[in-house]
Amino acid sequence: MDIKIFKTAEEASKAAAEIFKDTLKTGQEVFGLATGSTPEKTYEILVESDLDFSNAIAINLDEYYGIASTHDQSYAYFMNQHLFQHKPFKETHIPNGENTDAEDEVTRYDAILEKYPRDLQILGIGSNGHIAFNEPGSSFDATTTKVKLTDSTIQDNSRFFDNKDEVPQEAYSMGIKSIMDAKHIILMAFGESKADAIKKIIEGPVTEDVPASVLQKHPNVTLLLDEAVASKLSSN
Repeated sequence: MDIKIFKTAEEASKAAAEIFKDTLKTGQEVFGLATGSTPEKTYEILVESDLDFSNAIAINLDEYYGIASTHDQSYAYFMNQHLFQHKPFKETHIPNGENTDAEDEVTRYDAILEKYPRDLQILGIGSNGHIAFNEPGSSFDATTTKVKLTDSTIQDNSRFFDNKDEVPQEAYSMGIKSIMDAKHIILMAFGESKADAIKKIIEGPVTEDVPASVLQKHPNVTLLLDEAVASKLSSN
């Protein structure tokens, strides 16, 4: 792991945007994207840049099950608002949360992932160590799957809804094996609330109880951290 610690989340976000830029410069054009507050500043920087994504392909990690892409808390809506409507991509792919046939949706999305190997995958991390919606106990061998969200993840995401009861209970998610297939992975994490999770994935054992710990086995992972989230690292 290449661990980079910045004074602020904004500085780390700028570093992530530079990695996007460098990836494009080398002719690599398939990007695995994440949603949520963590990558939001990076997307803002990309929007304000002169980078051209018109030949690039975007493949998102996950989507809530049971809500329309037009719902203002869907991840399709988030990506359009924060990136796609400002920086058009050649193709964008997001799991279809409205598809109630889970087997069909999983097959469809796995085919997309096989067709377009990701050059760069951006990740956030949950306070319980999840990546995408791969909760503790998720198999390292899983590809796309429909998952039941844990109470801690629902609680984390409730800040985006009027109340906790409105948060979807399930989601479609890129599996850990699929995430690990990316050539280069960036994991961004900010704030003291995720310091325990970061300590576990860097200094703890590789275990399915902490899904992000599998990143220790990837040959090209960059961790972009602020000082707060890195505060519990023994090496810090």
